[in-house]
Amino acid sequence: METPDNATPAAGNDTDDTPTGIAAEDWATASAEPQYRAAVIDLLGALAYGELAAFERLAEDAKLAPSLEDKAELAKMASAEFHHFERLRDRLAAVDAEPTAAMEPFAKALDDFHRQTAPSDWLEGLVKAYVGDSIASDFYREVAARLDSDTRALVLAVLDDTGHGNFAVEKVRAAIDADPRVGGRLALWARRLMGEALSQAQRVVAERDALSTMLVGGVADGFDLAEVGRMFSRITEAHTKRMAALGLAA
Repeated sequence: METPDNATPAAGNDTDDTPTGIAAEDWATASAEPQYRAAVIDLLGALAYGELAAFERLAEDAKLAPSLEDKAELAKMASAEFHHFERLRDRLAAVDAEPTAAMEPFAKALDDFHRQTAPSDWLEGLVKAYVGDSIASDFYREVAARLDSDTRALVLAVLDDTGHGNFAVEKVRAAIDADPRVGGRLALWARRLMGEALSQAQRVVAERDALSTMLVGGVADGFDLAEVGRMFSRITEAHTKRMAALGLAA
């Protein structure tokens, strides 16, 4: 999962960025709070399954690639997602959480999302990889700012850009230049992705008590409800910038 090079990720509050509370603690200290530990296990489980699902999807989308070079590029992206999954799986095991059990609660929501947003062609697959995954990355980056230093470092490393965003932008813009009618169809597709991704994120949080408590307050530096609204506004703003990078209307 990645935030592409030429898009500005959703940012946190424009105030002092010095970590406080749990964000200033390491895992050994922060995890002494049972509810916080449960929230982090949920978060890592959701992220791990997201990476595994992204690997499967990109490997499948590679079949739609119009050239061998394009197929290889998507295979490279899929490989990067699987390595991210392995890091998260290993971290779950290291903190005495069973990885499969941690991922299982999120499988249906993510599988439903990918089933409902299955691309019909190569270009839709690229837009989904660029826009859809980046929305999820923005969400996890927002949450990472409230995590202990060890967990935050892992989450940010897994979300680190692997440089494939430029590939998607180049291919999509070239397709629009060749046939401007493609732009309208892809713009509608990207708007659908945005709606489905936000709905899925809200559903995941709502169904997991520890995660929702961490986000809306009650576990150290959790968001209040107003901050949750601002968070989703920042994610929407970042999405608009990515659409512009693709040459599409938000």
